[in-house]
Amino acid sequence: MEQLPISSKYRSSPDAPVEEQERASLSEQLNTAYTDGRIDAEEYHRQLDVLFAATRLGDLVPVVTALGPRPTHQTPAIVESGRAAPGELTESRRPGGLALVITGGVVAGVVLVVLLLVLLLL
Repeated sequence: MEQLPISSKYRSSPDAPVEEQERASLSEQLNTAYTDGRIDAEEYHRQLDVLFAATRLGDLVPVVTALGPRPTHQTPAIVESGRAAPGELTESRRPGGLALVITGGVVAGVVLVVLLLVLLLL
């Protein structure tokens, strides 16, 4: 297990009381870790017991260490909008109305240029 940096509030203020907001946040993180499969059921229940028995921030070090570091990035919107599970392909989509308008405009422009060239050469 990795050790928390000294700047972590769990190490720098270990005697501070655990606030309910902190407990709720860690509980949510544990739920997500269990749902994502990063911790198994036994570890999940053990960490919940530690979390709800803690009275000081220092008591939460095992829970925070088990969760690991929080991501320092956000998932790009294009990734979040995908409907397929990781490793699966999504169905291709038909071009929307805007794509058809743009394509029609380009084709019309090419036809117009060709007609102008033909007229100029006559």
